[in-house]
Amino acid sequence: MAWGLPPLAVLLVLAVIVAPLSSAVRPVSDAHRSTAAELFTAFPDGSLGDLETTYEAVSTFKILGVQKDKSLDGKACKLASDTLSSSSSSSAKDLFHAARISGVLGCSIGAGVYDDVASRLKAVIKDSNSLLEFYYSVGGLLSLKEQGHSVVLSDADSIFHAIKALSQSDGRWRYDTNSAESSTFAAGIALEALAGVVSLSDAEVDPSMIGVVKNDIVKLFGTIKSYDDGTFYFDEKNVDASEYKGPITTSASVVRGFTSFANAVSGKLNIPGEKILGLAKFFLGIGLPGSAKDCFNQIKSLSLLENNRVFVPLILSLPSKVLSLTSKDQLKVEVTTVFGSAAPPLRVNLVQVLGSDSKVITTDKELQFDVDNNVHYLDIDPLKIDVGKYSLVFEISLQDPEHETVYTTGGRNTETVIVTGLIKVDKAEIGIAENDAGTSESVEKLDLLKDTQISLSANHLQKLRLSFQLATPLGRTFKPHQVFLKLKHESGVEHLFVVPGSARQFKIVLDFLGLVEKFYYLSGRYDLELSVGDASMENSFLRALGHLELDLPEPSEKAPRPPAQAVDPLAKFAPQKEISHIFRVPEKRPPKEVSLAFTGLTLLPFIGFLIGLMRLGVNLKNFPSLPGPAAFASLFHAGIGAVLLLYVLFWVKLDLFTTLKYLGFLSVFLVFVGHRALSYLSSTSTKQKTA
Repeated sequence: MAWGLPPLAVLLVLAVIVAPLSSAVRPVSDAHRSTAAELFTAFPDGSLGDLETTYEAVSTFKILGVQKDKSLDGKACKLASDTLSSSSSSSAKDLFHAARISGVLGCSIGAGVYDDVASRLKAVIKDSNSLLEFYYSVGGLLSLKEQGHSVVLSDADSIFHAIKALSQSDGRWRYDTNSAESSTFAAGIALEALAGVVSLSDAEVDPSMIGVVKNDIVKLFGTIKSYDDGTFYFDEKNVDASEYKGPITTSASVVRGFTSFANAVSGKLNIPGEKILGLAKFFLGIGLPGSAKDCFNQIKSLSLLENNRVFVPLILSLPSKVLSLTSKDQLKVEVTTVFGSAAPPLRVNLVQVLGSDSKVITTDKELQFDVDNNVHYLDIDPLKIDVGKYSLVFEISLQDPEHETVYTTGGRNTETVIVTGLIKVDKAEIGIAENDAGTSESVEKLDLLKDTQISLSANHLQKLRLSFQLATPLGRTFKPHQVFLKLKHESGVEHLFVVPGSARQFKIVLDFLGLVEKFYYLSGRYDLELSVGDASMENSFLRALGHLELDLPEPSEKAPRPPAQAVDPLAKFAPQKEISHIFRVPEKRPPKEVSLAFTGLTLLPFIGFLIGLMRLGVNLKNFPSLPGPAAFASLFHAGIGAVLLLYVLFWVKLDLFTTLKYLGFLSVFLVFVGHRALSYLSSTSTKQKTA
């Protein structure tokens, strides 16, 4: 079967095969720090944007330890200070973000400013019935308290009840009493606001209400969504398009909410550890985010999961998901927190290996632990696994039972790896068959480990036959993802054929009689090329086999025409054909003496000018003696000399228009200084005559 695939087909197939491995879950790394520095870019005025964006930037930088220009911190503090010190025109949202910026950077804000901000936020709480206003006001007051300012909510119970009144039976919240729809995102900010009320209260909040909210959190986690790989995330159920936040923002809101509430109240939330771990996998699975908002939500959520009172997730990851049988690579496993911190003492067992053919290899191998590199490892030779794609099932168990209430490992974790090796290629033959029985006129052996230069010839009544065998390092059948035979005509027309395989043998027979139309009746030389590739095949190859001289019948008038070949856009920049040019023979020139004689003749007018000056008796007797007139007279003569020099430059270098431009400026100058010089001489002459 012929396929019209482009030359990059080999690479595209490999990309599709390896793509699932590229989304591996790995802890936060320097790549996240570089991404954050690129996404949160300062504006031309040196700022990071509005208050909310500025807080997200400085908070992300602090969590990741990214060192930015200190002038950014100064501008952020000034923005926060100006907002906090402004009149009552600033909204609760602006005060909330400004207070958090000050808390992150430790800005110097006066106590009087904080007192004024606290009173304004308390006034908003008193008159509020909106969840967002509660969230911004309580959050702002909590930020002031965390910076050492004394802030107390005396009516914490009533505020707690007012926020709780907006909750729904499924654990979600409404934004206000007029909202018909409830929201998962709103549930997150409601829990965060309730945690702030508990922290700001001067007395213990009603324990029964705390218990009700804990139960709401359990219900909220009952609505969590999941993928087959154990990843969990939150998303909105039924909200307007204008209120839809997306899984990343919604999940981040819930993480901020339940971690804040867990830290503010006594006791532990009844949330399954695998769901906490699934949320961590969700945020790590994002990889490198594409927007500043997603970057903040990812890093902030992971930092809260890194230190929370419910369960601290431990992430199992593989430094390399490609293992080579040739290099005898070891299977290495890392178990860390989401930010790469070392895990407590634990054991990692490989309990099951599942091949791509659904064959299950049951094993129970405990991985050894390398203390120096903080990695668990296992030799794969005893497993007797061949090349291919495998799903490895690991089981993690904590050594200290007390740690089971602090950390969550998710029990069993499944990771996908590709085992590579050298594939045996043998019994390769190519020949031209004369009839259907397959009797070959000529059969040649091929060494597919190197390029060959076979030369074949055939007509439309013959067939081309190619066969070879592939086997894995353990001698098993191997079927690569791609086996293509390409025939390329000397005109550039290409034909690609899939080589089918049965058991270990791959064989293709091209019947030219049935392919004359697909070959567009093009006789001539065809280059033969065989490509065999697979993600687990270390010796994948694209091999030139030689060429085939094919003799096809003449096309009929209705025969299909070969497609137009693509023009290389860079061809016009290629070396061009050398231009051969013979210059004409120069004309015969006059003798040197004649040229010198005519050059002398051109000087005769100048000599005549000098003789005329001598005959006229030119002198400087009337040259002004006073400084002023003498200066104008000198400038006048200098201008005359400049005009003469301009004539010389016109002859040697300048064009006519440039010369006229300069001559115009000199003319104006000469008229001015010449008039002053001649006026002086005229007045002097008049005085002498009068005397």
